[in-house]
Amino acid sequence: MAQQPQRVTLRVGLGSCGTAAGGLKVYEDLKAAIARENLPVDLKKTGCIGLCYEEPLVDVLGPGDAVYTYGHVTPERALAILKQHALGGEPITEWLVAGAGSTTASTAAFLGKQRRIALRNCGHIDPEVLAEYEARAGYSALRRALTELTPEAVIQEVLTSGLRGRGGAGFPTGLKWKFTRQAGGQPKYIVCNADEGDPGAFMDRSVLEGDPHAVIEGMLIAAYAIGASAGYIYVRAEYPLAVKRLGIALEQARAAGYLGEHILGSDFSFTLEIKQGAGAFVCGEETALLASIEGRRGMPRLKPPFPANSGLWQKPTCINNVETFANVPWIILNGGAAFAALGTAKSKGTKVFALAGKIARGGLVEVPMGIPLREVIFDIGGGIRGGKKFKAVQLGGPSGGCIPESLLDTPVDYESITATGAIMGSGGMVVMDEDTCMVDMARFFLDFVQKESCGKCIACRLGTKRMLEILERITSGEGREEDLTTLEEVATRVKETALCGLGQTAPNPVLTTLRYFRHEYEAHIRDKKCPAHHCQALITFRINPDACTGCGLCARVCPAGAVSGERRQPHGIDPKKCIRCRSCYEACRFHAIEID
Repeated sequence: MAQQPQRVTLRVGLGSCGTAAGGLKVYEDLKAAIARENLPVDLKKTGCIGLCYEEPLVDVLGPGDAVYTYGHVTPERALAILKQHALGGEPITEWLVAGAGSTTASTAAFLGKQRRIALRNCGHIDPEVLAEYEARAGYSALRRALTELTPEAVIQEVLTSGLRGRGGAGFPTGLKWKFTRQAGGQPKYIVCNADEGDPGAFMDRSVLEGDPHAVIEGMLIAAYAIGASAGYIYVRAEYPLAVKRLGIALEQARAAGYLGEHILGSDFSFTLEIKQGAGAFVCGEETALLASIEGRRGMPRLKPPFPANSGLWQKPTCINNVETFANVPWIILNGGAAFAALGTAKSKGTKVFALAGKIARGGLVEVPMGIPLREVIFDIGGGIRGGKKFKAVQLGGPSGGCIPESLLDTPVDYESITATGAIMGSGGMVVMDEDTCMVDMARFFLDFVQKESCGKCIACRLGTKRMLEILERITSGEGREEDLTTLEEVATRVKETALCGLGQTAPNPVLTTLRYFRHEYEAHIRDKKCPAHHCQALITFRINPDACTGCGLCARVCPAGAVSGERRQPHGIDPKKCIRCRSCYEACRFHAIEID
């Protein structure tokens, strides 16, 4: 009898980042080739492993636990990998970026300092196959909680871990669970805040796309601990892939007996459903989120009472974010002390960050609390793209602040980051280089917050509007000397008097840029210059006659006809006609056009 050929497994990264980079075409072409020739190859999907800068990614699973990871895979490369490596057994070493056989130092640096707990399964399992999650101890923590631990013991384990809410505020998770359990009233609810709205943030989306069952299991354990019978995952509709995979995971969990009545034969029953939000940034605030679930307009309310006592439909409600819940199964399986062994005295465990902006290696990272910002940005992220100089990092999204180079050795923990004037936030980390205008960056975030303000309180509704007007005036070259004093006064008042956390933190980008980059504001106002050469109203272009060859290329690309001059003679720019579009600057091959 002929021996059956040994089956090989290929795995394609199909998170949103992989799909956007062309991963779906790679997957479809591989699928067609395998089916056409009836090849002994299993083709699987997986979520984002964090190497977003290398997408599309294809893994070849070798003997034992060997994984060969190929980056920047095109459909043509995918077919070559299938033929030469998967079927022929010969890795194409020059295309490998990680895993067995790879000699890529950048990827080793990217992954080397990470410690993955929340992201432990992302990029390793097919998020649409329950058996793959179960094979990596999935739902074992739930089973242990229901069979070996009382609800109080579960809460104590989470208290021991030191886990703090990863949504931004950093409130101790075990304490929140304890308060909700002790609160009077039934029924009780568990809510997952997956309304990730910060520009440059994609942590929660990646977890939901790559490991949805981990979040569901974390919510089940939390529900058992506080005595909840129902729960909601509030996720924005702009995350269609996350919503799809969550829906699949919920159906699988119900069919397997992990959701519903008498879960795993116990007395514990729990139902869970998805609530899609319309994308309002303010619905990331917990009371606005609850109002949206109830079918009302998403607007914050005064606290107290806190949701732990009076939340969804005035019943005790515990709200945590995606990353917080994803940590819980690991803590229950490995013990709170193991989680607490990582991090600092007050900030335990790990934190997931989305590296974005002018970073060389953008992607998703999970690092131990306490690691210096410098190591995250330069050792893991590879520093600034294109060899430019680092200027600042925006931490905490629109509610965060800009941290300068002088503070790059700040450890990543809640207290240290807050001391800089920024906040930890949910984990967005936007890196800026020397070409970034910090005044315009503050204007960008204020513009976002002002548009997203629910308008309920005067401080946020009008305060952000007035700050934005001042910033727009400064970046357009019409700034006045008194603007800085007014800006600081308004920002301070908004911070002190806004109704909700979003309004109270809205001035942070203004206050931190004034604190660390005041000289840029002064240059805009006093010298009518933008040091970063970014603000169009404050820059002028001129042609250096000693460098100009008179080739005429700048004149041909100028849409306003502002460049003139005889061929082979130095050209000139008419400042009255120039619209500052940079076309001539970018077209000049001899660097003859200078910016003032």
